[in-house]
Amino acid sequence: MNTKPASARLTGIDAARGVALFGMMSTHVLPLYVPGTSEPTWTALLFSGRASALFAVVAGVGLALLTGGRAPHHSLLLSADRRGITVRALIIAGIGLVLGGLETNIAIILFHYGVLFLVALPFTGLRAGALGAWAAGWLLLSPVAAHLLLPVVSAAVDPPSLGSNPVFEHFLVPLTLVTDIFLTGYYPVLQWLGLVLVGMMIGRLDLGRLGVQAALLGGGALAAVGAKLVSAQLLGPAGGLAALLETSDGSRYPLEDMLDVGLTGVDQSDSWWWLAVSAPHSGTTPDLVHVAGSAAAVIAVCLLLTRTFRLALLPLSAPGAMTLTLYSLHVCVMSWADQLEPLPDPLLLLWLQILVAIVIGILFQRIHSRGPLELLTSGASGAAREGVLERHR
Repeated sequence: MNTKPASARLTGIDAARGVALFGMMSTHVLPLYVPGTSEPTWTALLFSGRASALFAVVAGVGLALLTGGRAPHHSLLLSADRRGITVRALIIAGIGLVLGGLETNIAIILFHYGVLFLVALPFTGLRAGALGAWAAGWLLLSPVAAHLLLPVVSAAVDPPSLGSNPVFEHFLVPLTLVTDIFLTGYYPVLQWLGLVLVGMMIGRLDLGRLGVQAALLGGGALAAVGAKLVSAQLLGPAGGLAALLETSDGSRYPLEDMLDVGLTGVDQSDSWWWLAVSAPHSGTTPDLVHVAGSAAAVIAVCLLLTRTFRLALLPLSAPGAMTLTLYSLHVCVMSWADQLEPLPDPLLLLWLQILVAIVIGILFQRIHSRGPLELLTSGASGAAREGVLERHR
């Protein structure tokens, strides 16, 4: 048979989630620029933008699996699923707000993660084909919509961005909070919904089939490479980079090096050529297609490896099964480490956290338990889901 058991498929998804967790840890701990220069480090070149996008795409896969996998639920079951996902999203967002109160330089993704779950609810009843069409349209058009909306919103909302991680107090400035979460923040939901839709489409496929896994690998790699090539063509021979270097921020920053790391702090509203860049977290179509393709390829590799080397992926899949707990623990550790004098060696700090995450993940797997935050979210969402079903029995 070509189909592997569902447990092997889920192990591959957990392994991909583990890759995302460790990639995000790396970008949080290690420098993204070579000290004293504007040259990107290997950490930036490998993980910047890709790790967090993989986190979002795998979240979409999880949503698809929660709502029926290859055969999406409908009617009562779908209503129950949506109630459970809503509760799950609110808990995750609440954890993000609590972590946002810590002193840290990390752009915490959890509040945005919860909002993405809520925004994705209308799509949870769709099949793979429809989700693929929605995802393609969203990746293509949402950056254009963001480019058009940004100057309008910036003029109408004061301030247009939180300038920090969202916390409970930010609900007192709802317009700024909504603007930051959907448009001006580090993980703009307007564009990032496209990544979740890509993940939901992937989750609707028969992921246990070798042919599907191979096609996912080839298609993801083609999309990732193609997006970079299109961006390079637009910025080079088409003259995009020269035009951007003449903009106010393009002339002030080391733009060519930043294109490999991220454009945080750069005003991207004064030229349509900004939509041609593929820099991490730029939210453009080339960026979104590249990171979505990279995520699909990583998921495919993990699924392929679990066909034969399932135990070898345990250092990834075990912590990947409890990323909410381990990510939250990582944020707390980094908040504490940032207060130390002198600062710990970054490489040592990273590997210690990775080793601890692997040990914790394997220990919880051995006792057949989930992480405490996973138990909280799954228990509460499961109770909400069962409540809907019970009322209709």
